[in-house]
Amino acid sequence: MKIMIVEDEALLALELELEVESAGHVVVGTAASRKAAFDIIDGSAPEFAFVDVHLSDGPSGIDIGRRLAERNIPFVFVTGNIKRIPEDFVGAIGAIEKPYTMNGLQNALTYIAATIDGHEASAPAGLILAEQASAV
Repeated sequence: MKIMIVEDEALLALELELEVESAGHVVVGTAASRKAAFDIIDGSAPEFAFVDVHLSDGPSGIDIGRRLAERNIPFVFVTGNIKRIPEDFVGAIGAIEKPYTMNGLQNALTYIAATIDGHEASAPAGLILAEQASAV
């Protein structure tokens, strides 16, 4: 799967990139701002994205999520504050709350890949599905 990473903390972006690649996926781009993310969406056609809500240019992860949803590209938010995500999750599958563990991230990635491929899977701990969040 071709994956885009939207994260303005360089170390977290690098760790996420390493985990994605070790799981057998390809990172098509890493962005720390809205403009950089839009460039990747328009130029690299990702199949999935991890999107931080608050980036170097403010809470622009929400705008990036909307652009991804418009293009029917599945994504999850990765954030330290779930409450910053709009109630409708702007089309995201769900969210992973920071700080996350690498094991938790791998489990979420496995679930997401299976779901995108049309397979039935149980959501792992650490992945808050949009439908679960709106029911709370």
